[in-house]
Amino acid sequence: MNDLFYRYNPWWESNYGTEGLFDRPGIENLMEKYFSSRQVIFLTGLRRVGKTTLLKLFVSHLIEKKKIEPSHIFYVSLDDYGISKKSITEIVEEYRKILKLSHKEKVFLFLDEITSKDDFEIQLKNLYDSQNVKIYASSSSASLLKSRKPYLTGRSFIIEVMPLDFREYLAFKNIKIGRGDNHLVESYFEDYLKTGGIPEYVLHGNIEYLKELVDDIIYKDIAAFHNVRDVRVLKDFFMLLMERSGKAASINKMAHILSISPDTAKRYLRMFADTYLIYITPRFGKTNERLLSPSKIYAADPGIRTLFTGFRDKGSLFENYVYLKIRNHSPSYVYEDGIEIDFMTDTGDLIEVKYHGEINDRQSLLLKKIKARKKTVVHNIYELEELLLANI
Repeated sequence: MNDLFYRYNPWWESNYGTEGLFDRPGIENLMEKYFSSRQVIFLTGLRRVGKTTLLKLFVSHLIEKKKIEPSHIFYVSLDDYGISKKSITEIVEEYRKILKLSHKEKVFLFLDEITSKDDFEIQLKNLYDSQNVKIYASSSSASLLKSRKPYLTGRSFIIEVMPLDFREYLAFKNIKIGRGDNHLVESYFEDYLKTGGIPEYVLHGNIEYLKELVDDIIYKDIAAFHNVRDVRVLKDFFMLLMERSGKAASINKMAHILSISPDTAKRYLRMFADTYLIYITPRFGKTNERLLSPSKIYAADPGIRTLFTGFRDKGSLFENYVYLKIRNHSPSYVYEDGIEIDFMTDTGDLIEVKYHGEINDRQSLLLKKIKARKKTVVHNIYELEELLLANI
């Protein structure tokens, strides 16, 4: 185990470089914000979206900026076969033993793929209560993280790592657009809608990488974990979700198309949401309207959606991107008398997305009718970024 730990923690023996690792300041700033608290910080989100990279970048930040002693920083991927039979507590005890650190000495634990360990939440609580530790952990499963609540209530904070947004995409590709070249922004933005924001795919453009990512999630995180035997149906179900991205998805219709029960379709929908491949958006309104109306579906990444549906319907792809940018404001869709407005946020902002288009008369009347703090029609990436700067 000693050799394994030293391979995971090269900073114990030499200077630690982060060449080839790309910064994401927004998320790193959130990690920094909670550095002084005792809370366990969970990084969660889609597979291969960069959670491990962020953990390693923050290790570098602790060493270089916070001047933390390197031996007091421990990173490990808990899905490593070499430690599969060890509990989290045993792994941390072994680390302290190897580095000769007492329980009174504060250590910084970076526990990748935390949900690969059974009873991780109880073990983290025990570490939290009995040792001087600051814990950063990662997981690609929303459902498994939810189970932490009885044990870590008030002791944890979740940071969801999203795929790269448009500006991060430009930075990753080292594209700089000067003030005099603003006409290039929309051209690059449509390139982004085709490619999406999975970091490795943005850098290398290998379509097989993106296909393998989705297959891994379907086979490993859904079929194997939930013991779903007919993987073909799961793949067909995901294709339906991508085709209906941005639209209200009727459970009964999807069940009928695939010849499965509505209960099974509902269960599959939740499974895909728990792996962060899709997001589910309810209807705005009273409780019975929200519960009885079909939810709208959005893809976690424009590039994944384009992979399965082709690059068509730019308006729908742009709406999907807008959703991803305002997701932290719990958007719901407005539907009344056959007319729909795309988003109502928890801040009371009403937003209709019309990519280089205009709203029709009936939508205009509904916009006027609905009470909202602010009402906006977003036509392009410039107007969206202005809206976001205004802190909707």
